[in-house]
Amino acid sequence: MASSTLICETQPWKDLKAHLDDIKNTHLRNLMSDTERCKSMMLEFDNLFVDYSRQCATADTIDKLLKLAEAARLKEKITSMFNGERINSTENRPVLHAALRAPRDAVIQNDGTNVVPEVWQVLDKIRDFSERIRTGAWVGATGKTLTDVIAVGIGGSFLGPLFVHTALQTDPEGIKSATGRKLRFLANVDPIDVARNITGLIPETTLVVVVSKTFTTAETMLNARILREWISSSLGPEAVAKHMVAVSTNLTLVKKFGIDPENAFAFWDWVGGRYSVCSAVGVLPLSLQYGFPVVEKFLKGASSIDQHFRSTPFERNIPVLLGLLSVWNVSFLGYPARAILPYSQALEKFAPHIQQVSMESNGKGVSIEGVPLPFEAGEIDFGEPGTNGQHSFYQLIHQGRIIPCDFIGVVKSQQPVYLKGEVVNNHDELMSNFFAQPDALAYGKTAEQLLNENVAQHLISHKTFSGNRPSLSLLLPSLSAYNIGQLLAIYEHRVVVEGFIWGINSFDQWGVELGKSLASQVRKQLHASRKKEPIEGFNFSTTTMLTKYLEASEDVPADPSTHLPNI
Repeated sequence: MASSTLICETQPWKDLKAHLDDIKNTHLRNLMSDTERCKSMMLEFDNLFVDYSRQCATADTIDKLLKLAEAARLKEKITSMFNGERINSTENRPVLHAALRAPRDAVIQNDGTNVVPEVWQVLDKIRDFSERIRTGAWVGATGKTLTDVIAVGIGGSFLGPLFVHTALQTDPEGIKSATGRKLRFLANVDPIDVARNITGLIPETTLVVVVSKTFTTAETMLNARILREWISSSLGPEAVAKHMVAVSTNLTLVKKFGIDPENAFAFWDWVGGRYSVCSAVGVLPLSLQYGFPVVEKFLKGASSIDQHFRSTPFERNIPVLLGLLSVWNVSFLGYPARAILPYSQALEKFAPHIQQVSMESNGKGVSIEGVPLPFEAGEIDFGEPGTNGQHSFYQLIHQGRIIPCDFIGVVKSQQPVYLKGEVVNNHDELMSNFFAQPDALAYGKTAEQLLNENVAQHLISHKTFSGNRPSLSLLLPSLSAYNIGQLLAIYEHRVVVEGFIWGINSFDQWGVELGKSLASQVRKQLHASRKKEPIEGFNFSTTTMLTKYLEASEDVPADPSTHLPNI
């Protein structure tokens, strides 16, 4: 499947480069006046509505991008992914996160074996276990029902599940199914995160889910040992088996830790961490909180987009078109960032999750064959729910750097509020901004308009908005578990499309490794220095900083007794 030809060497790439002058000489004010163009840039699928007419693109641009997809063999690459080919070539692994939410009767192969029955074996185990916990059939060491869950994991073991949990917290069905329960996520090795997670909880009613594929992730396992001590110091060492379970493939280390291997939930090396929310990584803690039936709806929503992505022609394919437009913005128009702007507070953790999905996947400087890229790839992702973001960074978006924006709106609020006598209700007020902001970015405001409004001459330049700032809008019918799954899968596949076009490996993350390796050296030095051994092997700057840190924290004992947070 791989090719030694870089995508930038193909004729469609060169045609898009030549097409740039046409676009740069055309303002969105003019493009938006073409009704037929706008109609052609609207998509509907399963009650989702996408409008990308405010992208700096014409019908000709889209045609050229679709030809670029052909040159990149996008269809072949998508098919290879779903067929279980080892497209993650640097780690020699397939990429099958779509199998995690496939229907029970689906067939998705890995080395000639259908993995779907194995996926459902784990899902059925989660269904049974979560139901036993929620009904009180499984109790803690003292006989009390386990009503509270702390999920311990970092990166992909944390950001995706936290996004879904935050989105479900205010969903009426989610609220009803989670009555009397708490779910928390412990990710950071910072002791403050430990303190915040255990504050207000007691070991007697707490279940800890340790998420680590290898059971060796440094931050996760240190936090897991802290919570093991928190449980055992209160309830005795034998209580660990009743109060801790694992999501891991390393049953030997799971057992050594004190967790019954029967209470370990598997996932596979064909699931990348940032794509793992639909595996036991996310499904287990979310099912413990909301019940498996709610989480199954989330999986079905994601699966609906998988099928759309796999089978829909590219000119109507939501993830494909959004991915192609991202490539256009980054590699041709020179806009390296993207703002993800959900007009729903329930989606406040969506942008942080997509930051990892996108930036860890496509933050690469070489092709899949290791050839340095002579063009820009990868997006800088950030975001904040509207309207909070409007009072934070929209100033820059409107009058500073050009940053393409994704506006995400919801037709029906999870928690509608009506106040007698008000012109509009809260959700309509929110959505007024959702509809207005894309036009403000596209059209801007000219000096002539300001003069007609009698704005003082010395303020004209300050109040002028250049416009011509691209965005797209995604409108969801509601924010149910099903729709949350759809939203996740759209962005997962969009990121994959970008990587396929750029010709990079979106499924490895070697850039994470160097810092971890150096941290291991520092860790050994700190341990030695606490025992008054000299600092050795570091450059002058690092040695100076380490010295200052050690001098200012010399009250930290070299061999401390156990001390847990106390808030």
